[in-house]
Amino acid sequence: MTQDIETEGPVQGQVKWFDPAKGFGFVVPDGGGPDILLHANVLRNFGQSSVADGSFIELTVQRTPRGIQAVEVLSIEPPEDDGTPVLADIPGDADDFTLAEVPFEPARVKWFDKVKGFGFANVFGRSEDVFVHIEVLRRSGLADLQPGEAVAIRVIDGNRGRMAAQVAAWDTVLRVKT
Repeated sequence: MTQDIETEGPVQGQVKWFDPAKGFGFVVPDGGGPDILLHANVLRNFGQSSVADGSFIELTVQRTPRGIQAVEVLSIEPPEDDGTPVLADIPGDADDFTLAEVPFEPARVKWFDKVKGFGFANVFGRSEDVFVHIEVLRRSGLADLQPGEAVAIRVIDGNRGRMAAQVAAWDTVLRVKT
């Protein structure tokens, strides 16, 4: 058997699309060239089950006879904010509300329905549900959540109760703190 696999990296690019149900997606590299296959297992090794289309991503890749594939995710940044409010319940005025001052809380996804555009999570040690909207998820760099998935959420009190203002993979938050 010949060794036709060559590892390269890091490569930066933008997520073209990622479908958690199919288990893969593609990244368009910044430097041009063919799209890079991003498999769900590689993303899970980074601590996420999905990634939002348009997210900026840094990868280690390998060239194979079948094309370029991601072997490790090094970083993910959510898509650029277009300035429109995420939801009416989340204050948009930076003078009244600074999201970075709200601590991340450990939570587990109760359920999330991408088609409906929302779901719920439970913060560890608290009984009430926390509403999670698809737009908050997208702006957090995620495309979907799986039941039972461990996440970190910044929770605020909205007009209709507690809601997530930002969602991150739990492993990602742990890496930033250490």
